[in-house]
Amino acid sequence: MAITVATLGFPRIGPRRELKFLLEGHWAGKKSEAELREGSAALRAATWARQRALGADILPSGDFSLYDHVLDTSVMVGAIPARYQWDGGDVALSTYFAMARGTQGAAHKACAHGLDATAQEMTKWFDTNYHYMVPELEAGQRFRVSSTRLVDEFLEAKALGYHTRPVLLGPVSYLMLAKGRGVEPLSLLPALLPVYDELLAALADAGADWVQIDEPCLVLDLDHAQHSAFAQAYARLAGRGVKLMLTTYFGGLGANLGLVAGLPVDGLHIDLVRAPEQLGAVCARVPKTMLLSLGVIDGRNIWRADLDAILTRIAPIATTRDLIVAPSCSLLHTPIDLALEKKLDPDIAAWLAFAVQKIGELATIAKALNEGEADVPAELAAARAAAATRRSSPRIHDAAVQARLAGIDAAMVERRSPFAERRDLQRDRLALPAFPTTTIGSFPQTPEVRKARAAHMKGEIDDAAYARYLRAETRAAIKWQEEVGLDVLVHGEFERNDMVQYFGQQLAGFAFTQSGWVQSYGSRCVRPPILYGDVSRPAAMTVEWWRYAQDQTDKPMKGMLTGPVTILNWSFVRDDQPRAVSCRQIALAIRDEVLDLERAGAAVIQIDEAALREGLPLRRGDWQAYLDWAVEAFRLSASGVADDTQIHTHMCYSEFNDIIAAIGAMDADVISIETARSQMELLDVFADYAYPNEIGPGVYDIHSPRTPAEGEMTALLKLASQRLPANRIWVNPDCGLKTRQWDEVRPALIAMVAAAQRLRVKGAYDAA
Repeated sequence: MAITVATLGFPRIGPRRELKFLLEGHWAGKKSEAELREGSAALRAATWARQRALGADILPSGDFSLYDHVLDTSVMVGAIPARYQWDGGDVALSTYFAMARGTQGAAHKACAHGLDATAQEMTKWFDTNYHYMVPELEAGQRFRVSSTRLVDEFLEAKALGYHTRPVLLGPVSYLMLAKGRGVEPLSLLPALLPVYDELLAALADAGADWVQIDEPCLVLDLDHAQHSAFAQAYARLAGRGVKLMLTTYFGGLGANLGLVAGLPVDGLHIDLVRAPEQLGAVCARVPKTMLLSLGVIDGRNIWRADLDAILTRIAPIATTRDLIVAPSCSLLHTPIDLALEKKLDPDIAAWLAFAVQKIGELATIAKALNEGEADVPAELAAARAAAATRRSSPRIHDAAVQARLAGIDAAMVERRSPFAERRDLQRDRLALPAFPTTTIGSFPQTPEVRKARAAHMKGEIDDAAYARYLRAETRAAIKWQEEVGLDVLVHGEFERNDMVQYFGQQLAGFAFTQSGWVQSYGSRCVRPPILYGDVSRPAAMTVEWWRYAQDQTDKPMKGMLTGPVTILNWSFVRDDQPRAVSCRQIALAIRDEVLDLERAGAAVIQIDEAALREGLPLRRGDWQAYLDWAVEAFRLSASGVADDTQIHTHMCYSEFNDIIAAIGAMDADVISIETARSQMELLDVFADYAYPNEIGPGVYDIHSPRTPAEGEMTALLKLASQRLPANRIWVNPDCGLKTRQWDEVRPALIAMVAAAQRLRVKGAYDAA
């Protein structure tokens, strides 16, 4: 029996974030469309060559994207909302980027035919930190093949000597991820399937023999209608001249296994990292005529694999049927190459595997199964040594941290008084107007700020000079906020490189990379910290900067912290203990910082939990356990303060309907959320739940280069006021302003303040 190696997708950004700089150069008008396309083709060629050299037998094509693969699918099937004024022909790149980022007027650098159009909504891709563009569908939606990208990239690879397996987001998952306006998206399946038919036929004509068709929704809880949709789809798509590798990931098939085993597909990929328990049932139910692809290497985390354990598990199966070994999911979610890390502690580096190293692990597994373990003795010995040293390392466990965890009691996760009593004390202390205005925390990290940080890191400017520069930037930001009339100020976070990394670098138990970049969306890349050991806070992290900022103004200055669940979910987390334990350790560290800020005089402290919902398990039956410990961790971090200290939190790009009770249980005094792109629709669930605390619905979409006008924000606030009591509404952008430019931010915030002032009604703030 033969064992082959496949990759399901590779990081798009390039080892040195080449795609980011291509995109941002194009958006800034410094690179032409031809230069962008030429640079993208070079990245694809290098990626195919690298994967083949590492030992991958089956290479993907179509996994590359200029922004997002779900957006690519919308463009490919012609699901382009009317506001982008698409003429039905080839989709222009300017239209594509308008859907991704919004566009504003003929003079705008990224405009599409002089459009002024908002971007599509963006939300998290399952339970990852990757964001996808939500398809917008309407009653009577017409689909058509409107992009040849998938065929073009297959032929591009073929011309370079690579016979690839094209990757296509499956029709049922595409519709389940979509948002319908006046229509249930799944009801559009009969209209969509002919387009997939045409795409598969075109790939067959181009010479493709297999197509990887991703249906990640098969790991969710599915109802009868969804089961029927999968059966209908694959009855239609089977036998179209190409073999279909039905690809599932992020969980197990569970109750959907019977459905999948009966689908007329030629291969099945399963995730054995997230759901190792499904292997036996899958092998028993799936016919041997269906090629199995086993996701045995973690496509989402960075720990080196236990190759002995993997071989022990799959060797018996390899004697009975042909197999593919693969990552659990696309390697999109991992950094590219550990070899780029020159400063990472070598002991920790020995425990890690990035995308390049993961393909090497797969090649070792395949060779051991095909030719015998004696052919890869050095590789297996190195994996064993890494696992052994990690288990025994004294850097992993801290007895003091574990003792403190054992001492957590019920009083530590409860505020002293209910919100209604706290609210009155906070209003007396802060004396804010109706519709109080604030921002989420960060201000633009300009090229000058980044240049100064880089110079400091290189030793070109000393600590004192760098501190003087940061203080000057902070003073200027505070002065400007006062001038435009913001009510609760922030210091701008110029000293912070990233909202998680900044804290992780000051906490014990974290390590950091130089080149471990991962795409979050579009050109936005992050370097997740590596949480490898027990967590504690050796010293205060933000207090001195808060003190300096508060000394510059008489207005309230927010203390700005990242919450424990977000630090956890936006890190590569250790896999040798439950995530809940690691989260409680972080919560205790943040609690110490909250109390130090309060002692320093902070009246308003924001503990961002942007990633709380993205950690929600995909199966509903697992939700409550996660929400229990996630909410407890937030409360543990926040609940030590006095009643008149106001605790804020922030969540972005989340669907709240299913977790609104948990959000209520967090008991933050104020929550700010992203609502601009949804036209305040996300507030409906807060209204239905009768959410009792205060809310800042975002009125400025900071992920778009558009500058919203005062009237646009006023209209959004009026929509918010129809759903919530006016005396509980705050006014703020959707998210932090770090990634924007000052020439965008200044007019937008001036308009935001003006919108709030326009809606202020005497007595509204004090109304019952």
